[in-house]
Amino acid sequence: MGEKVYGHHAIEEALKKAAAGSTLYLMRNGGSALAKLEREAILTGKVAVKKVSKAELERMMPDCDTRGALLDMGGPRKGASRLKEMSVSDFCRSLKEDQGALVLILDGITDPHNLGAILRSADQFGCDLVIIPERRSVQANETVVKVSSGAAQYVTLSVVTNLSREIDILKDNGFWVYGADMSGSSSYETDFSKRTCIVMGSEGDGISQLVRKKCDIITSIPMRGHIDSLNVSVATGILLYEFRRSEH
Repeated sequence: MGEKVYGHHAIEEALKKAAAGSTLYLMRNGGSALAKLEREAILTGKVAVKKVSKAELERMMPDCDTRGALLDMGGPRKGASRLKEMSVSDFCRSLKEDQGALVLILDGITDPHNLGAILRSADQFGCDLVIIPERRSVQANETVVKVSSGAAQYVTLSVVTNLSREIDILKDNGFWVYGADMSGSSSYETDFSKRTCIVMGSEGDGISQLVRKKCDIITSIPMRGHIDSLNVSVATGILLYEFRRSEH
């Protein structure tokens, strides 16, 4: 099989760009929700539909709740294939001289559910590029696509070998880099630049020391609760919102 997509919302989005040779596997007698997916697949004119048993679906995607539907995008999967990818250098070259942009760097996110939720927020808040390291980080796999509810299909990704080097490229192209950490100044008082790069650290250790040294400003989210931190996907959504709010 090629790249596999499961989760009804993720499949609906993937069908919009599915190529010839893709196959939608549906559990027999699956009800109205699966019938809707079948109609959408047929309307593409490119996606074959096959009815299978629940046991067959489980063999294709063990340990995953497919909810009765699995889309095989066809062809061999290579890394984060069929997702939008661009190098940081090419992204910077694509910007017009006075154009603003929002870039998100994820320094060591290892939980696919967190990455999926982050990509959903990145899509909703119009993030122009998401950068993730090639090592010590989860990649955009099937679970990530499902959790993102299909948003991963729309967010442009850059998978890099050296975050520090890519940050230097961004700075050379007019970006200011804002690292998220509880020790930083309040995000309510942070003046985000027209070209902003927000850096989020790993779930347990935060931003690595090497990357932290590259940040121009360290910012934090004011909190009044009893626990000392937010889930990284929640914190990312808040900071992306703060950037968009500051534009008005």
